[in-house]
Amino acid sequence: MSEFKPITTQEEFDAAIRDRLKREQESTAKKYGDYDDLKKRVADQESQISTLTKERDEQAKKYAGYDKSLSELQTKVKAHETNSVKMRIAHETGIPFELASKLSGETEEDIRKDAETMAKFVAKSKYVGPLKSDGNAEEDGNRAALKTMLQNMKGAK
Repeated sequence: MSEFKPITTQEEFDAAIRDRLKREQESTAKKYGDYDDLKKRVADQESQISTLTKERDEQAKKYAGYDKSLSELQTKVKAHETNSVKMRIAHETGIPFELASKLSGETEEDIRKDAETMAKFVAKSKYVGPLKSDGNAEEDGNRAALKTMLQNMKGAK
């Protein structure tokens, strides 16, 4: 073993620990060498997050009323479909078209039952369909003229 020699100057101290400090610095550099890259990646990702958040907010504003509009349109479509079914059933059961809106029910079967019940109270002899004559001479003349015009438009005689 070598004898212990005390360090008495700063230069001796620096020389004694220089190698150890160099190894520690290399170890630290190796361990944290990608710090700048990671810092840059985090900054890029934060930028992307803020951009996507802005886009999401813009899209949310743009489509905010679409759910309400969709439900309103679905309600209108359902009402038109129901009215169509009522008109068809009214025609099939001989109920005047003016009374078709009075039919009630959620399903076609319910509407048909209501129409059959109503048909019992509506006198069929009094009902004049939209293209049938009721004996009024002026209306018969108008209908005849319209029928002739339609045939001329179709090219049939």
